[in-house]
Amino acid sequence: MAIHLCQHDQSAEDPFALPSRLSPRLARIRDYWASLLRGGAEMPFADDLRPPDMPDMVHRTLLIDVFERPARFRIQSLGMALGPDALNGRFLDDVRLQPPLDFLPAQCSATVEAAAPTFFRSDAERPHARLLLPFWGDGRISLLLGAIDFA
Repeated sequence: MAIHLCQHDQSAEDPFALPSRLSPRLARIRDYWASLLRGGAEMPFADDLRPPDMPDMVHRTLLIDVFERPARFRIQSLGMALGPDALNGRFLDDVRLQPPLDFLPAQCSATVEAAAPTFFRSDAERPHARLLLPFWGDGRISLLLGAIDFA
């Protein structure tokens, strides 16, 4: 499994590809993720993640637990600027997601499948850009860190 930090523009072939340039906030989160890599690891370990290391982004980040069988995603924590507290602890397939969480289940699946960071942009009613970053734990991708930047 190889982590691809190269960036390229989204296309129909890879709708969640990283763009050639991220906003400064999202680039900082991506750089933080990369700084957690240990030795020859291809992605950081979930137990190395420390949300307090990003105090200015805490309201714009989300943590998503990844389950394998069946493949499901559960919101562990959701920043205050992203949605109601009632979503914490809920599985994505059990709730109706609205911007800025639109297309989140598809992006989560793509992040796990690629074992690499993914990106989503929406210019709809609430313009935003979202970055998802995978973390390794228990012999698999067990956690996703998300960050959202509003236009």
